Amino acid sequence: MIKIKKDVVVIGGGPAGLAAAAKVYDNGIEDVMILERDFELGGILPQCIHNGFGLHHFGEELTGPEYSQRFENEVEERNIEVKLDTMVLDVTADKKVFAMNKDQGAMEIQAKAVILAMGCRERTAGAIGIPGTRPAGVLTAGTAQRFTNIEGYVPGKKVVILGSGDIGLIMARRMRLEGADVKAVCEILPYTGGLTRNVVQCLEDYDIPLMLNHTVTKIIGNDRLEAVEITEVDENMKPIPESSEIVEADTLLLSVGLIPENELSKKADVVLDKRTNGPIVNEGRETNIDGIFACGNVLHVHDLVDWVTEESQIAGEWAAKYIKGDYNRTSKKIDVKAGENVSYVIPQSIELEAEDRKRIPLYMRVNTPLQAVDIALYADGEKLYSFSEPFAKPGEMISVPLAQKTLDDLDEISEIRVDIIEKEGE
Repeated sequence: MIKIKKDVVVIGGGPAGLAAAAKVYDNGIEDVMILERDFELGGILPQCIHNGFGLHHFGEELTGPEYSQRFENEVEERNIEVKLDTMVLDVTADKKVFAMNKDQGAMEIQAKAVILAMGCRERTAGAIGIPGTRPAGVLTAGTAQRFTNIEGYVPGKKVVILGSGDIGLIMARRMRLEGADVKAVCEILPYTGGLTRNVVQCLEDYDIPLMLNHTVTKIIGNDRLEAVEITEVDENMKPIPESSEIVEADTLLLSVGLIPENELSKKADVVLDKRTNGPIVNEGRETNIDGIFACGNVLHVHDLVDWVTEESQIAGEWAAKYIKGDYNRTSKKIDVKAGENVSYVIPQSIELEAEDRKRIPLYMRVNTPLQAVDIALYADGEKLYSFSEPFAKPGEMISVPLAQKTLDDLDEISEIRVDIIEKEGE
């Protein structure tokens, strides 16, 4: 086994890992290594050929490959070491990374800091337990996207999509552009799971039906999918049998949720949040294990890659500071809590001393769609400030910056809570 020493090891070469590695380098730690299991960098972005990326971070509209290429260029310009086709097998709490590839075989890499940036995976038909057979033609929306945009294969001609996540919405449009008959996008919830702009641009602009409160209750077919049974659900999400309809289809695409890839995190004894399925972190995206950081979709599922970049740069900056010993922790950390109508808040704690604090963005999602909301922050039950938004949706992450003045006054505070409530009379 080859033994290697590195200051920082970044696990994952997608948008999170690339942004974090470049930020580590720019903060004075140049001995950085990126480990990526795929044959190329970029993660999911090379297959996302649609535009809409970069509006927040770059102030211009880019495709996925264009967005990824900018950060790949940054990594190349900094001469950061990258190992492709490299599978990470284990990570320990003392920051040993065990990996393997065909060129060097087994490697033991001792790092001073580790950044977890493994991304997420899609839920499959097995994960949601759809009744019926398992013929060809049932696949995740992301797999269909790769087949179509990278491999050059259109998966089918008569398509039903289950789930209204962003990938599913985008693939509804993509299949229509390839000439497929997209029968419907079915969503078991009474609201969509993706960005509003994707509902408009991918469904409404192409007259693709959106069937809320509906799900697929049966897969029909032997060798190849022949049809699906679509059924309306009640307020408890239980199928209403008399509403069932058989729809002819040769392809069923699943866009039913994403799962952060945290098997390696668990091996390193990183504590996970049951709400996000990602690590519990402080404002520097440091986990409960000193020197192990997490960012991007391995931490919580994002809807915009721009937020992934912002968060990953925070992790990269802090990883560099950790190695240099450039920050001090408080003796009493401040817990950040999800309050009324909030499903989670990232980070879950603030640990820096006052003189080391600067702007801290809080990322959060609501539990259910709300109209005309007040987003209010409380310190130990006392209201700090609030602001209004026209709406809040579970599919659209909310970013709330903690102002510098607020941060300066937190020395005696033990808890910050965020509530998102509808305005009275609205």
